[in-house]
Amino acid sequence: MKNNRFTHLILLGFLILGVIPACKKNSITPEEPVTPTTPSGTRDELTKDSIFLYGKELYYWNTSLPTYEGFNPRNFSSNEAELYAMTQYSNDPLTGKPYEYVSSTPGEPKYSFFDYSAAATGKTGALKADVNGSANDYGFSVSYNTETDLRVKYVYPNSPAAQQGLTRGCRITSVNGRGDLTYNKTSIDFLNNAIFGSNPSINLAFNDINGNPKTAVVISKLYTVNPILYTNTYTVGTKKVGYIVFNSFTNNASAALNTAFANFATAGVTELVVDLRYNGGGYVSTATQIINLAAPAAQTGNTMFTSYYNNYLQSITTAQRKASVLAHQPLLDDEGKLQTFTNGVNKKYATYADYDYSPTAKDNVEKFAKSGTLTLSRIYFLVTGSTASASELTINSLKPVMDVKLIGSTTYGKPVGFFPIRIDKVDMYIPEFETKNQNGVGGYYAGLTVDKSSFEDLTKAFGDETETLLGYALLYARTGSFITTAAKTASLSATSTIMPAKLSAEELKSVGERLDPHGFKGMVMTPNKKF
Repeated sequence: MKNNRFTHLILLGFLILGVIPACKKNSITPEEPVTPTTPSGTRDELTKDSIFLYGKELYYWNTSLPTYEGFNPRNFSSNEAELYAMTQYSNDPLTGKPYEYVSSTPGEPKYSFFDYSAAATGKTGALKADVNGSANDYGFSVSYNTETDLRVKYVYPNSPAAQQGLTRGCRITSVNGRGDLTYNKTSIDFLNNAIFGSNPSINLAFNDINGNPKTAVVISKLYTVNPILYTNTYTVGTKKVGYIVFNSFTNNASAALNTAFANFATAGVTELVVDLRYNGGGYVSTATQIINLAAPAAQTGNTMFTSYYNNYLQSITTAQRKASVLAHQPLLDDEGKLQTFTNGVNKKYATYADYDYSPTAKDNVEKFAKSGTLTLSRIYFLVTGSTASASELTINSLKPVMDVKLIGSTTYGKPVGFFPIRIDKVDMYIPEFETKNQNGVGGYYAGLTVDKSSFEDLTKAFGDETETLLGYALLYARTGSFITTAAKTASLSATSTIMPAKLSAEELKSVGERLDPHGFKGMVMTPNKKF
């Protein structure tokens, strides 16, 4: 299953079908369409109509949505209010709450969002900047090691922050002159605005990782995102253990990943630690690359994962295809160009209405295709509540085929993915498919659970063998167990995890969601089909 670039044709006029299907609330498929009529209404009203109609056909939980009349999309004050309302109809039976419910960010869905930057900049498929290989910001993020200890959790190489000497582990003592950064809602809101807002610069006072006091003025600017923050190889007894910190499934990481894994193979690495603790996902194509670099060669040709769309799309009829709003979305080739398809719905070019959404279709089944020469006996993933989507896809796809150990805390929980739908001046991203591994396992909406639960230690640099999460991976590689003596536990910095002022796992997850709200969580994949 190949993944197209997110290059979209900016359609002239409104991408809206001039008919509102009469859909029963609990019906799997809409009734047979009627002859389209010319829509009426303002540009804003037609956009709101389109948001609902595309959701009615594409949303993974579309059967929970009411009728057009019952929902009344034009009644909402904004596109965001409408989108949130759409996402709150489908309840997870395990929790009794909507699949897209998030307690820490009321009014915002867990997965769905709009991207206005594509139309505004003229660059199609812009998404969040950090997964498209470049960003225009400071290039660092923070979190709390304790309630009174704010630390830099990562810095992108060559970013403005890196150029000013910030590294993981630096303790932030003042932001724009404010020294009281104690964990609470007021501080979180202040930090969000100061670090992740639109300010052109930020004044920082901090202690470096060795405790030396420093100051810096960091100016936001455009830079290339390198998602590989650190690599190393350790000698553990007679083993060679590789370590890679991978922070985002960007679309510019292919060459660097191949080089990193080739270096591991050359060094004789047989066990690998993949640090995904802050990785919220990105492109599925990058995930499949990492999976194929790590997977056993014997899996080549076997199913890696399968994509499942809603029941309506899986069984869509010819008549429904012709009346579908998807006929307004061109299905482009790998170069982002229209595909001539005279046998399709519009008799001119291929559209999403022409795609085969059944799970048995070849294009919906990803196969293993081993790349590189790295042969692993075990792989460890370092994870937190910020580990999401394409990260979870990578883990879930490798679980059936090799020895996988998870260290840290339960992941975010996003087994669904999306492709963009252009509606006038906005790209809409809503869950459109779910992935399941070769054993048919998916549905981890509550997150993937770990084999060893542990807090991370933000006072330590990436690669420090005494950093708690990495330390547990190296301990297991050495002894085959996470159980250790009191002395060894101290060397793993476990004492830092039991300090009275330490945030709870739920608080840390909430911080990860509320602090840096622009952080991307998703797996992006377009249906691919050559016509």
